[in-house]
Amino acid sequence: MMLSELLRKDFPILERKINGYPLIYFDNAASSLKPIQVVEEISNFYLYHYSNIHRGVHVLSEEATEMYEKSRLEIAKFINASPEEIIFVRNTTEAINLVSLHFSTCIQGNVNVVISDMEHHSNIVPWIILKKKNSSVDIRVASITSEGILDLSSLEDKVDENTILVSITHVSNVLGTINPVKEICKIAHENNAYCLIDGAQSVPHMPVNVKELNIDFLAFSSHKMLGPTGLGVLYVKREILDEIEPIYGGGGMISYVHCNDKGCIASWASPPEKYEAGTPHIVGVIGLASAIEYLERTGMNEIKLHEEKLTEYMLEKIQEIKGVRIAGPLDYRKRSGIVSFAVEKFSPHEVALLLSSRGIAVRSGYHCAQPLHEKLGFLEGTVRASFYLYNLPWEIDEFCRILKEFIT
Repeated sequence: MMLSELLRKDFPILERKINGYPLIYFDNAASSLKPIQVVEEISNFYLYHYSNIHRGVHVLSEEATEMYEKSRLEIAKFINASPEEIIFVRNTTEAINLVSLHFSTCIQGNVNVVISDMEHHSNIVPWIILKKKNSSVDIRVASITSEGILDLSSLEDKVDENTILVSITHVSNVLGTINPVKEICKIAHENNAYCLIDGAQSVPHMPVNVKELNIDFLAFSSHKMLGPTGLGVLYVKREILDEIEPIYGGGGMISYVHCNDKGCIASWASPPEKYEAGTPHIVGVIGLASAIEYLERTGMNEIKLHEEKLTEYMLEKIQEIKGVRIAGPLDYRKRSGIVSFAVEKFSPHEVALLLSSRGIAVRSGYHCAQPLHEKLGFLEGTVRASFYLYNLPWEIDEFCRILKEFIT
């Protein structure tokens, strides 16, 4: 019996029927399903332990604070970081924007930020906003090959002594391409630049070790890895933290505030509280820690191997269908569990609606990566099927059967 068959009982939503068909959930790159264990942990906190944190000496507040900070520790360990290096935000998008806002305060002279052709809008638009605020900022875009692989020679050409940041996705949310993060960070550091990695599509699906990869900033989201929505994580290397001023001000991020007739002064708390103004998403943090416990119990290497097998099988099956054009590398070993494609004579939305009528959930459109689609000639977008630990080969069989029936 496959590992996923044992896990599926933890996801009651998979027992649903859609229009009389079994639900096949292939929209994991957008957001993952949630296991019973995570839902119960969230419910347990709300029902029996709820209180605000860091502000009270009563029992509930102390319990909530302990659960919250213990969760931070578990989240940090998951990527081999220290707790003070973990800043909680709303999502990957906000994490990247926080880094952009930091650099907006310390730009001197003509500088550049280097991204790639395969970035999500969340790793493009913040740099456009930065450039609008400061015209001395240049945005440079490293190329990808026709296969959908990052061209490292192009990246090396774009990075120079004026580069302040290289900001690249670990795994493309369209192509599934896995980028060589260690080499990317090395190129950045050789030019005295920082390296930000968008880990939204990697941290949920494979082991990620920030120390081994030498990442300066890593952004990822709870909702893509079995956890609740509304919570993201920004990892910041400890030696960089002291250079970063807080973006938001308020309660919880100060050590003291004094006002008199001459004005007001304040001193910041130590990281990470320094960057977490106001009441945080307490239950989201606790829920993410529960999700990480589930992932670790399953095994991140096992999850990665399982998705590789599914991706290999999907690429094999879908290439048998005439009229389908696949985006990204055809070698499953170069990609994560994402397969995006276009169908001749049908728009991506038409295909997605047809699949939905048969109980299959996929995503259609540009997937917040319009420049990438234009670069590769998918001008209407693509249909994206994406896998996770609870998906099974028979779902791919059914997917391909219905797709073939529709287009032939």
